Amino acid sequence: MEKLKNYINGRWVESAADQASSVVNPATQEVLGHVPMGIGTAKDLDEAVKSAHDAYLEWRNVPVMQRVQPLYKLKVLLEQNQEEISRIITLECGKTIVESRAELQRAIENVETACATPTLIQSEFSENIARGVDEFMIRQPLGVCVCIAPFNFPGMIPFWFLPYAIACGNSFILKPSEKVPLTMMKVFELMENIGLPDGLVNLVHGGKETVDAMLEHPKVKAVSFVGSTNIARYIYSKGAANGKRVQAQGGAKNPVVIMPDADLDVTANIIADSVYGCAGQRCLAASNIITVGDTNGRIKESVFEAAKKKVTGFGLDESVEMGPVISSQSKSRVEMLIDQGIAEGGNLLLDGRGYQVSGYQKGNFIAPTILEGLPLGGELVKTEIFGPVMSLLPMQDIEQAISFINANNYGNMACVFTSSGASARKFRNEADAGNIGINIGVAAPMAQFPFSGWNESFFGDLHGQGRHGIEFFTQTKVVIERWPREWTRKF
Repeated sequence: MEKLKNYINGRWVESAADQASSVVNPATQEVLGHVPMGIGTAKDLDEAVKSAHDAYLEWRNVPVMQRVQPLYKLKVLLEQNQEEISRIITLECGKTIVESRAELQRAIENVETACATPTLIQSEFSENIARGVDEFMIRQPLGVCVCIAPFNFPGMIPFWFLPYAIACGNSFILKPSEKVPLTMMKVFELMENIGLPDGLVNLVHGGKETVDAMLEHPKVKAVSFVGSTNIARYIYSKGAANGKRVQAQGGAKNPVVIMPDADLDVTANIIADSVYGCAGQRCLAASNIITVGDTNGRIKESVFEAAKKKVTGFGLDESVEMGPVISSQSKSRVEMLIDQGIAEGGNLLLDGRGYQVSGYQKGNFIAPTILEGLPLGGELVKTEIFGPVMSLLPMQDIEQAISFINANNYGNMACVFTSSGASARKFRNEADAGNIGINIGVAAPMAQFPFSGWNESFFGDLHGQGRHGIEFFTQTKVVIERWPREWTRKF
């Protein structure tokens, strides 16, 4: 197979890279393509920035109502091609086809929300702040904006940023994850037909060399990132040091509290979906399941039964509920962390290691796993596993649960299941996390709201999606204006 091409200045072009890495189907190990890597990708990025900057200089002066017109066309094309794109997501990412369809629907919703930019970008005006003096604020685009996307949501996460950036008058460069580049390549093929000027949107492959070039290039003004906390911290610090505006979403260790008054039949199934959906490879996956006052073991039993019913297999099979993890390296890392939990004193209530799917014996499969008895001061209850592993943590009351949650270094999501309004309100008010779920297993904000995150789950000030997206991709300019009558009479 030839190396995948970049999309620069409205054309698919060969990379200058001297190396390549394979895109591998995690269920079959089939090689789907080869991604340009290494020396030469920085040159690719420079070419993309030049074309993006030139396009921005023209695009910034296009009226905002006209800038959103291509997004209406993009929404229609995404809907018309939803099934094909969803299949690509499943083939290169491993998640189930149902999950891929839902992911792409979230992408479409962000395009819809960005179509409201003519309203969202409006600002403030104050007349007569002093006698005969008016003051107002306007929002203007930044310039060239880039996105460094993760592997786990190849169809959705770029749309937390791309539609808002171009609707606000910027140009955009995407670096998809080298593990899953095919999804956005298909999307960029569709975007060739929506009427954007050449150079406004670009796709450049690569790894660390491309990322560092983005963070160092003087014409790159804003950087959007989603990935692990270590890399998010690196992106944020290096980008900020080079004068960039940065939003960097990091990792998570999401707790879910089950109160004794929760509806267990409903709760157990929702939590199983939260922990094992996308094979646990999402930043809003539940991980630490806190059972409050479970003296008779009813909560534990309900969760165990829901988990062991999950069907693991090849994602294109409509009956499958959980696919493989992304790579053999990920599988080894998750299994190593399970071993670490056992070494810390944990007990395997449900063991998903060594699981094989008939016909897909080479796949990176781990079945649903449950650990109990982990020490609260141990390492595993603080470590992001990013795999289908649940840790059951019994606690006495909601105060202990909230105290444990707030000692967490992360702060992406925290959820509670209860029939008590008082417990729900206390949790909502006191739990330190950017996304709170009340009887919700995955507290994923809709496109109109920011995808929040606290502590080491986010570095920056403005998150992706919604009004935060508009604010991130614009800079404010305040105008103070006076027109004395005696001046106007002269003209």
